[in-house]
Parts: sequence; C-alpha cells; structure tokens
Amino acid sequence: MTLAASLTDTPSTAPSIQALVDLVADGMERVNQIILSKAGSNVELIPVIANHLISSGGKRLRPMLTLALADMCGYRGDGHVVLAASVEFMHTATLLHDDVVDESDMRRGKLAARKLWGNQASVLVGDYLLGQAFKMMVDVGSLEALRILSEASAIIAEGEVLQLGAAKNITTPEAAYLQVIEAKTAALFAAAAEVGPVIADQPAEVRQAARDYGMQLGLAFQLVDDALDYGGSSADLGKDVGDDFREGKITLPIVLAVARGTDEEREFWKRCLEEGDIQDGDLERAIELLKSHGAIAETVERAKAYGAGALAALDRLPDGPYRQALADAVAFCIARVS
Repeated sequence: MTLAASLTDTPSTAPSIQALVDLVADGMERVNQIILSKAGSNVELIPVIANHLISSGGKRLRPMLTLALADMCGYRGDGHVVLAASVEFMHTATLLHDDVVDESDMRRGKLAARKLWGNQASVLVGDYLLGQAFKMMVDVGSLEALRILSEASAIIAEGEVLQLGAAKNITTPEAAYLQVIEAKTAALFAAAAEVGPVIADQPAEVRQAARDYGMQLGLAFQLVDDALDYGGSSADLGKDVGDDFREGKITLPIVLAVARGTDEEREFWKRCLEEGDIQDGDLERAIELLKSHGAIAETVERAKAYGAGALAALDRLPDGPYRQALADAVAFCIARVS
C-alpha cells in the first residue's frame, strides 16, 4: 500500500504530529534558542512585539519540515537549524502583516499585536523579522536556499496583493482564490520543505518531491482552516469561530456557496461580506447556507485531495521514520476538521 492510500484508512488512534516533534526535538530546541536571540534588539519595542507573537504558541510546523527533510536526506551540520529559524521568522512576519491588512483583532487566542501597539509598529517589527531572516539565510552560505526562500517571500507578498483584489468581493472565482492561498500559505510550506534537501545536496527529483509535499500540505492546511472557521472550534483555530466571516474574508466555502446560491442568498452575502453589515443571527445563517450547499463538506474534500497529493509526493522520498512522521503530519492536518 502506498502512503497516499493511508489517508483514507480509519486510524486506531487520533492522528498526531508527536512522532515528528520527537524526531526533530533537538533541532527545534536550537531553533527556539536562535529565535529568542535574533528577536532581540536595542529598540525596546521590537522584542516586546516579536515575543508577544512568538511566545503565543503555534505548532511551528514549517521549521519542523525543514529539519525533518534535511535529516531524512542525511544532512550533517547546523545550516538546517538556521534555515528553520529563518522560515519561522518569515512566517511570524507574515502574521504581523496579515493582521494589519485583514484588520484582525485576535491571533492565537490573544489580542493581535496591532490592537496592542498599533498598525505601524506591527508592520515595522514584521519588516525587522524579515531582515533578520535574510541575514540568517546568508550566514548559511547556500545561494540556492537563499534563492528559494527569497522567492517565497516575494510570492507571499504577491499573494497579499492578490488577496486585496479579492477582498470583500463575493464574485471572486474559485481559481483566483486558490491562486491566493497557493501564494500566501502554500509557498512557504513548499520552500521550507525544499531547502532541507537542498543543503543536503540532494538531486533535483528529491528536491522536487519535497517541494511538492510542502505545497500540497500547505494547500490542505489552509483549506482545513477555511472549513474550521465555519465548522470548527476556537481551540482548533487559535481564533474565534466566524472571524473570517466578520472580517469579510472570501474563502473557498464562501466562493462555493455564492456560486450555488439563489439571488436572495447572494444579496445576503453581499450585505454581510462586501458591505460589512452583519446583524445578530447572520453568522448562524451563513453556516446554515454553507452546510445546505455542501460548501464546508466540499472544502474538506478538497483538503483531503491535496493531502493525498502530499502523501503521493512522500512516496518519492526515502523510506523510514521521517517519511512516516511527515505522513502523520498530513493526517493530523486533515483530522482537525474530521
């Protein structure tokens, strides 16, 4: 049986990323030390804001991918630890920027940095973290790893601009939305996975398999989040259920429901998401409409399809405990909404 087939199996226990956490524990301890060190600054507000987000939790899945795939490929050295820290700084910077662009109030169950220190400080600290990330990439000395991660940074920024064009626009096509999440979310997963084999001097086919795994996992991860916003819990999301709705975000469940809905329903979506006129009971009605049109269920099915793609990519990588742990990570991602 291939790894891809395992996604449809009924597990005897709930899927977990514990095996991955255990395998990269030593590396992640060093990553965390680097993060704390590099988040420091003589400018007092910088470490305050950075640590507010860095210390607020998160699974740090992206840096774990860098460590696991480098270890899987037999890398010996410290470069993967430094690159993993760079990846986490890139992710943290995008969260600070996202919360400003999206006007979000909460992040990982806490007030967003922008609510505590303002939009300007959040953006500038995000910029500082990006600068630190690129300094660390240069220190590793791999021009190819630097190229991959810098390209991902540019793609993420493009995704943000693409999202602005789709923001609060209920006529956003499905293809346009998928383009946004491929850029905003999946690109960093893909880059984080690929740089491990790169610094381990692996051939192009191994690098491509790792990149494909990260890309497919990133798409699955985002679609699961989309579904959870209307059918999950605050604990699963790290924010309040319905935040996407309240912020007027156009996500795949919305795209599907609008396309399948009546004219009256489209007027409802327009009032709530485009005009921001949300009244008591509107979130409940939104969830009811999404369920009646099968939009949440189909979003989950799309996530499972991307998850199967991630597992198929793993079939092209070396067998062993790391490959199984990375497969478990896919199952864990999907199980958040199952």
